[in-house]
Amino acid sequence: MSGFSTARLKMVDGQVRTNDVTDRRVLDAMLTVPREAFVPAARQALAYLDLDLDVSEGPAKRFLIKPQLTGKLLQSAEIGEGDSVLVVGCATGYLAALAAKLARQVTATECDSALAAKARDAFASQGLANVTCKAASCSEGDPSAAPYDVIILNGAAEVMPEALLGQLKEGGRLVGVSAESRPPRAMIATRTHGEFGHRTLFDATAPVLPGLERAAAFVF
Repeated sequence: MSGFSTARLKMVDGQVRTNDVTDRRVLDAMLTVPREAFVPAARQALAYLDLDLDVSEGPAKRFLIKPQLTGKLLQSAEIGEGDSVLVVGCATGYLAALAAKLARQVTATECDSALAAKARDAFASQGLANVTCKAASCSEGDPSAAPYDVIILNGAAEVMPEALLGQLKEGGRLVGVSAESRPPRAMIATRTHGEFGHRTLFDATAPVLPGLERAAAFVF
């Protein structure tokens, strides 16, 4: 067993299972998809640590969210094999690759076009044919492939992502971390008869996605 394989097993056993992730499909995906393939070579030794991992290439900070939060969000989303999924702010694509193991089709967006290209390369290297990545603002989503059964935020939102909610199918759900108030919490929003119901899942923190920040208050 390689060092990365051992680290992956320890990540799932020590960080993910211990945080109430019991969904066998999610655990299998996390045991199968090599997180190090989505991390710059200089930082691959950090790939399986319990942290939000900076994968930025440019001045804007972009992250893969913590493994345990990744697993809990995927489990909460209850992705079915026939589902169409949107992953918002995918960075280098790790969360989108996991979703691709669970869903029929995954669309990912990333505001940094260089990282979006890295995500596409990583998907190709892993032989994942049912996931695409587009360079787009986190607040926009991807209307061209909407509506979606599931939308997952690879990070937190300080504002209600109205445009994303509008891209959900009837019965569709959006999961992510809401940092609109303190403490931040993982939330699920479900579309039913054109209305949106919101439910708190668990306390969680994650880096705020670009484009989903709270507007700076005007101070006299």
